[in-house]
Amino acid sequence: MTQQSSMTPLSKEMQDAIEACMSCHTLCEECMSACMQMGGQAQMQIMRALMDCSELTRMCADIMMRRSPMAAEMCAMCAKTCEMCAEACMAMPDDPQLMRCAEACRRCAQMCRSMAGATH
Repeated sequence: MTQQSSMTPLSKEMQDAIEACMSCHTLCEECMSACMQMGGQAQMQIMRALMDCSELTRMCADIMMRRSPMAAEMCAMCAKTCEMCAEACMAMPDDPQLMRCAEACRRCAQMCRSMAGATH
């Protein structure tokens, strides 16, 4: 019976945060591919932010799914990384793919900030 109670369903808020992380991760990966084809110094700065954001959002989703006691701290760090990535993407406002990525990053940051506060 003890095992059963540890497998209580994830809250709707946590499910939404996981979904936001995975969506952000996917968009960051797609944008990295596009930036690699463009080359240039501005794209390299954006690439760093995309790589950090992609890795952290995936890891954050995994940690939440595992119900890790580190989830609150990871969500806080993920939110900060997503905000930084959104800002980096905004350096090229004429690129619709980067604008979609910035929007996903902002949504993920908002969800993760909420989770960081909710799980303390």
